Amino acid sequence: MTNRKRRFKKNVILLPIILLVIFSAFLFCFKSLNKKQNSKNNLIQSSERYVASNTTVVDLYDDNYEKVSTINRGEIVKTISKAKVNNDISYTKITYNKKNYYIVTDNLTKEKDKIITETEVYIRTTTTLYKNEEGVDILSTIKKGEKVTVTGYDYIVEGKVNMYKIKYKDLEGYIYSKYTVLDHNEAILNYDEDNTYQTHLKRTNVYGGGNAYNLDFYPVDKPKFENNIMPDEVRSLYINSIAVKNIDKYIELAKESNINAFVVDIKDNTSPAYASKVMQEYSKTNYENANNTFENYKAAIKKIKDNGFYVIGRITTFKDNYYSKDHPENTIKNSNGEPFNHDNSYWPTAYNRHVWEFNVKLAIEAVDEMGFNEIQFDYVRFPDRTNSLEKQGVIDFQNTYNEDKAVAIQQFLFYATDAIHKHNAYVSADVFGESAHNYVTAYGQYWGAISNVVDVISAMPYPDHFSKYEYGFNTPVWTIPYDVIYYWASNFASKQQQLIPTPAIARTWIQCYNTNKEPSVIYDASKISAQIKALKDANLTGGFMTWNSSSSLEKYEAVKSAF
Repeated sequence: MTNRKRRFKKNVILLPIILLVIFSAFLFCFKSLNKKQNSKNNLIQSSERYVASNTTVVDLYDDNYEKVSTINRGEIVKTISKAKVNNDISYTKITYNKKNYYIVTDNLTKEKDKIITETEVYIRTTTTLYKNEEGVDILSTIKKGEKVTVTGYDYIVEGKVNMYKIKYKDLEGYIYSKYTVLDHNEAILNYDEDNTYQTHLKRTNVYGGGNAYNLDFYPVDKPKFENNIMPDEVRSLYINSIAVKNIDKYIELAKESNINAFVVDIKDNTSPAYASKVMQEYSKTNYENANNTFENYKAAIKKIKDNGFYVIGRITTFKDNYYSKDHPENTIKNSNGEPFNHDNSYWPTAYNRHVWEFNVKLAIEAVDEMGFNEIQFDYVRFPDRTNSLEKQGVIDFQNTYNEDKAVAIQQFLFYATDAIHKHNAYVSADVFGESAHNYVTAYGQYWGAISNVVDVISAMPYPDHFSKYEYGFNTPVWTIPYDVIYYWASNFASKQQQLIPTPAIARTWIQCYNTNKEPSVIYDASKISAQIKALKDANLTGGFMTWNSSSSLEKYEAVKSAF
């Protein structure tokens, strides 16, 4: 056999061995890298453990097994000894923040998905069930007192779970953990700090809007965004979606006065402001009738912000002819099944979750794409003067979840604030002045239930909207704007603010147009100033917004000294 043949035979024998060695080395390296990556992803080493619990904090003990501190669940600690048993309880010694403690061994886990140990929770506040943890698509609503099975979570901050992944009946989705508790008895209780709930308890369903005692009054965290500072007092002009085309002149006028903000329409009934991508998906008729291009509208909002003004986007929510045309199935209906026409308008029902999604997705788009500091929901109510029609059975609100009207309105605002706060913007809601009275209104607005949820509550106590001799005045109240506004604000709005644990900022719409009633009154600068002074004197100090539906430059110019 020649040397060449011998070498070839030897290479043939060695080649599989070499390939096997290379493959084994590759596999070893891959496993090592994978192990390191998993370790990095889980942020845990061999002697490290996550703190696990069904509560946000866990007790830590000294060498005598006396409680000396606490730690948030989800924190990582190092174990420094094997478990020891004391009084039938197993403890493990750990180090945390350069100090040694004992912790109950059951409160330690190697696995991140086992940090939370609760397997079921109860709904404390009627809440939305989401399809996933990222978006705002709705699966269902889960009512107060219901039990759900916990199957996971999205993330933990300072021991608190943001959202639970849950099973409820035949549905699987996500809910915010802040609306849950561990005990059924606690879930069915109502928040009653200082017995103020007793006041709400007495306000029963007189006018068809629902019972105040079915509403939620638990304290709500009101955010302050570092990169989005709301002025302590907002002094704002209203700009509709046609007027925004002429934004330079409004900015010039604002700079000549004490104005520091603008309310700009995003969507008014039959007047969508710009060609929105969300409208294109949810309501093509709105999209096709937009008053501005996406680009031009965005440029106008940018000008407002570049000139140092706070900008609020107004969305007419549950009054929308164009959406109703696109989705008649989601509107309030007559007894014959046709969409119900009220004041020459069609009303998407506030009970319908697709309607919720449309308006909130529109709000999120406006914040992300246009840069709005705040979203204001107007017409966040059912149509007024319809209670008798409902009693007669000639109107169908399509009440899918068998909710009071006021419950549906409050739940929509919970949903909206949760979604919009994620995008570092504030939420306000417009309400009739009547909503500050001591009852639940027929159209579902109740001051306390709304103020407790949103960041800003904006009432509309226009003097010419009151009855002629409202509150016992012996002269038409629109001729005495200071008197009627001060009476309303001090006797109702300010008092309602005190009946809830976390009231919103009260920023109020003022009448900036001449009266529509006889005797006719020109609302000049003195009448504007009177309303502003009345609000401040009654301790509603969050500011004002000028309502003039045409956004008349001439009118604003004439009264600018009042600002």
